[in-house]
Amino acid sequence: MKKNFLEIFRNKKPIFAMLHLKGDNSQEIYERAIVEIEKYINGGADAIIVENYYGNYYDMERVLTYLQSSEINIPYGVNCLNMDAMGFDLAKRFNASFVQLDSVAGHLKPRDDFSFEAFMNKYRSDFNGYVIGGVRFKYQPYLSQRTVEQDLIIGMSRCDAIVVTQDKTGEETSLDKIIEFRNIIGNFPLVIGAGLTPENCEKQFDYADASIVGSYFKDTYVDTGDVDIKHVETMIDAVRKIREK
Repeated sequence: MKKNFLEIFRNKKPIFAMLHLKGDNSQEIYERAIVEIEKYINGGADAIIVENYYGNYYDMERVLTYLQSSEINIPYGVNCLNMDAMGFDLAKRFNASFVQLDSVAGHLKPRDDFSFEAFMNKYRSDFNGYVIGGVRFKYQPYLSQRTVEQDLIIGMSRCDAIVVTQDKTGEETSLDKIIEFRNIIGNFPLVIGAGLTPENCEKQFDYADASIVGSYFKDTYVDTGDVDIKHVETMIDAVRKIREK
């Protein structure tokens, strides 16, 4: 029987570190990614997500090849922006533990949602890993004409963990929204997708089970910066205190 998504991580309240694939050319992107991976692992992150936030599909392939061949001791996932099918393909080819999709419900008109449902059924059946998916996710449209509760119930049937964010990259996810999602989805895994900090993590982890962190790990605390291992360590130290409780 397949494990619960949260059981694949060594620690409770796992932190997923985001690789944005920043760089002026493919070689710089690759070299920077290797350095960032080392910082994330040494800093105590519980997982890594490879995303084409700055880089492209081929940059993702190259970095995933490195992750697969280096046999790192934490899970890694894939988020291929704007092309969900290729995210599944990359995850399968490079043995990623999970795929992140920015939206699994609410982002399509009712007519188009039937096609998306068929897509999810097909690609999930061909993938042995997990899917974490957003509902009312940052930058995603709301077109379903359904309530948040209805979209979350549908979303749970399409993924293994729901991701919640506010409106922008790096923006703190409101506690009210996190609580609203928790009350609707019950014990289903809930991941904070943006805005976690050492200052707010205790309150947010009262309700959420995991978090994706990108901007906080940068030297400038915004997505355009460079990963600073001190920021990684500060965040992980704060989360360890929560785990110890």
